[in-house]
Amino acid sequence: MLRSRIRLAAVLAVAALALAACGGDDGPSGGSSGSSNEIKVFAAASLTAAFTELGQQYTSANGGTKVTFNFAGSQALATQIQQSAPADVFASADLANMDKVKDLVGTPKSFASNLLAIVVEKGNPKGVKGLDDLGDGGLKVVLAAEEVPAGKYAKQLLDKAGVSVTPVSQEDNVKAVVTKVSLGEADAGIVYVTDVSAGGDKVEGVDIPETENVTATYPIATVKASTAQDKAQAFMDLVLSGQGQQVLEQSGFLPPPTT
Repeated sequence: MLRSRIRLAAVLAVAALALAACGGDDGPSGGSSGSSNEIKVFAAASLTAAFTELGQQYTSANGGTKVTFNFAGSQALATQIQQSAPADVFASADLANMDKVKDLVGTPKSFASNLLAIVVEKGNPKGVKGLDDLGDGGLKVVLAAEEVPAGKYAKQLLDKAGVSVTPVSQEDNVKAVVTKVSLGEADAGIVYVTDVSAGGDKVEGVDIPETENVTATYPIATVKASTAQDKAQAFMDLVLSGQGQQVLEQSGFLPPPTT
C-alpha cells in the first residue's frame, strides 16, 4: 500500500510539471513576473494617486489584467529602462527623461501638465508667503535633487525669481519632499500642486503666481521590449482618453500643452 501511494505521488508530480510547462502560451509580459495577465507601468512619483486609480479602472475593464506600478523619480525610471529593467509603459514628469530612452520606447504622447507650489506644514507656522521667503537663512527648505524633474523645475523657479536657497536636503523624488515637510524635518519645499493635494492633512500649499511658475509636461509611451504591447497600448490609451483625463483632473493635473 505504501509503495502504491509513493508511485501515485510521483505520477501526480510529473503531471503537475507537465501542465506547468504547457501553461502561459502568451509568455510573460514585459515587466511581469512570469504572468501574461499583468503589465508593469513605470511612472513618475507625482502620478501615484491618479495612476493607482487608473490601474484599478484598467483592471476592471481588461479581464482582470493586473497593473503593477513602479513609482519613482523619472530620472531613476529612465535609467532602469536603459538597464533593461522589465517595463511595459513609461510615464515621465518631464520630456527630458523620456528623450533619454527615445530609442527604447514607442512614440510618446503628452497627457498632462502640472504647476509648482510651496508645501508647508499645516497652518503654515513659519508664515511663508512666497518664493522670496525661501531665501531666509533661518528657514529649513527641502528640494528634490536637480536631476529629478521637480528639482529641475524648482531651480528654474528660484533662478527666475532671483532667490538663492541652500536646501537642508535634496530628495530622490518629489514625494520625499512632501514627507520631510509633513514630518517637521523641513519648514518648506517646492513640489507639484498635485502633491500638496495628495499630502493629506499634515501639509498645505502656498500658491506660486502663474507669472513666476513653470509648467511641467508629462509624456507617456509604451516600452519596445514589452511582450504585452496590446495591453501596454490599452493602458496608454486609457490615460489619454476622456476617462483618464477626468481622473487626472480630479487629482489636480492640468491638460497637456496644446503646442
